Amino acid sequence: MPELPEVETVVRDLRGPLVGKRIAALVVSRKALRRPWRRAWNKSLIGRMFRSVERRGKWIMLDVEGPMLLVHLGMTGQFTVCSAEDPRQDHTHLVFSLDKGGMELRFRDIRRFGSATLFPDLDALTKSFVEDRLGPEPFDLDPVYWRQALAKTSRNLKAILLDQRVVAGVGNIYADESLFEARLHPTRLGKNLKLREIDRLREAIVAVLSRAIERRGSSIRDYVGGSGLQGKYQDEFRVYGRTDEDCWTCGTAITQFRLAGRSTHCCPRCQK
Repeated sequence: MPELPEVETVVRDLRGPLVGKRIAALVVSRKALRRPWRRAWNKSLIGRMFRSVERRGKWIMLDVEGPMLLVHLGMTGQFTVCSAEDPRQDHTHLVFSLDKGGMELRFRDIRRFGSATLFPDLDALTKSFVEDRLGPEPFDLDPVYWRQALAKTSRNLKAILLDQRVVAGVGNIYADESLFEARLHPTRLGKNLKLREIDRLREAIVAVLSRAIERRGSSIRDYVGGSGLQGKYQDEFRVYGRTDEDCWTCGTAITQFRLAGRSTHCCPRCQK
């Protein structure tokens, strides 16, 4: 599933081509996404202009002159701007024709776990995030909040990082990579960490996500940025997907096991 660096890359790629352009036409496939598309939304969107493209956690937020289009890439979603003359690929479920430049914004999703939902305004969208208890952004983590969040829980660190109510945007890849960066074993319990370890993990999350954004995220399967380009951070993974390979730091074989319902990778020596 695309995580924060991938979604941030898509958002940055889409801003230039979209902001200031209007939706001239809209085509919707007959196959439903995770959240059904309402036909009434077509009339609400056609003729409106994209005013901004932002990110919240793993969500893409597009301000369309008041109404807010909220997009989630799911497992295999691709949200790209391309020439209207380019052949439309299979599994393309939404096509927004732009009024200038002969371009189209397309949402493609092979497994259809992604979604696109229209909210009447920003207040309604914000209320939805509050109701879902979406946590703070990793780059805005208050040190006091972070210490309290970890100190009061008996869950393991992998489960904590995957919980979008604790911190938004981190998924399986960057949870493993952040824990390696912080030299903390994924099975450690939040309540058992020392303050310096809690602070080290917060700093590690920011460092790993920042590096990944610089590399345009990680292209492992279907992910591409908003311009169709792949990411390159997968070439720099320290532990994720490197089972039995040598740790770049100490040479010990990377181990893999199941934790918090997800495949988990770590170095048993660097992350005792």
